[in-house]
Amino acid sequence: MFRVDHVYLSDEIATAQFACNLTACHGVCCVRGDAGAPVRPQEVPVLKKAWNLLKDELRPRAREVVAETGLIHGEGVDMELACTDGAECIFVQYDEEGVALCGIHKAAFEGRISWPKPVSCHLYPLRILESGAIDYVNFEYIPEMCSPACDHAKANGIYLAEYLKDALVRRYGEVWYDAFLETCRTIRKEKGIPV
Repeated sequence: MFRVDHVYLSDEIATAQFACNLTACHGVCCVRGDAGAPVRPQEVPVLKKAWNLLKDELRPRAREVVAETGLIHGEGVDMELACTDGAECIFVQYDEEGVALCGIHKAAFEGRISWPKPVSCHLYPLRILESGAIDYVNFEYIPEMCSPACDHAKANGIYLAEYLKDALVRRYGEVWYDAFLETCRTIRKEKGIPV
């Protein structure tokens, strides 16, 4: 692991290559998993607002699930977004090619909402475990989900650390990100990996 301020990161984060490739993976990270996306307490009001704005555009099954079990499950640091039938995020929309897209992200892109999506989604494939004042960040590599993104990044020379800049700045700020990126580049140099 390496450390940047109060954040401990798994070593592979500095060297991993990753860049989403929706045409290859079809948005699998939004439709597979054993739990919904982790939600921070301060995100709950924004998610409720997004739900009220978008619910009529979302799948009927998503509306049924939210009516039956609620939008957010759990409490405190263990909150997560509801999923339909244990898999698809309730905010998933499909395009003409069957690619799963985030309804919140789409609405933000269209200028209808000023919030891109939950930070845990924005940071994927990084997962954060908060322990008091310390965060532990891991690269959650799931081959059947992440391989298209890793292959795409390797072909284009894109590192995970740079690819997730906006999400990492959103979570930790610009000053932290600059120190993080410098540390990642130092680690790459030490390992003989192109910066």
